[in-house]
Amino acid sequence: MYIIKVKGKAKIPDYIQLRDENFVLIAYFRADRPLKDLHRYGLENKEIALAAVIEGLAFGKLQKLEI
Repeated sequence: MYIIKVKGKAKIPDYIQLRDENFVLIAYFRADRPLKDLHRYGLENKEIALAAVIEGLAFGKLQKLEI
């Protein structure tokens, strides 16, 4: 799974994209909202680790998600 942080403009907030091994979009959510429904993506009980990864992400840099 891959993760990328997308910079918002003006009134559009920053977003996080989760992509599978084929780079197909599987999740798209606001970076400033609490993480929920992570069980849909196989990330249950990893909220704290994922929040730390999101906090350290640079905008526009695709990164392999390893938590």
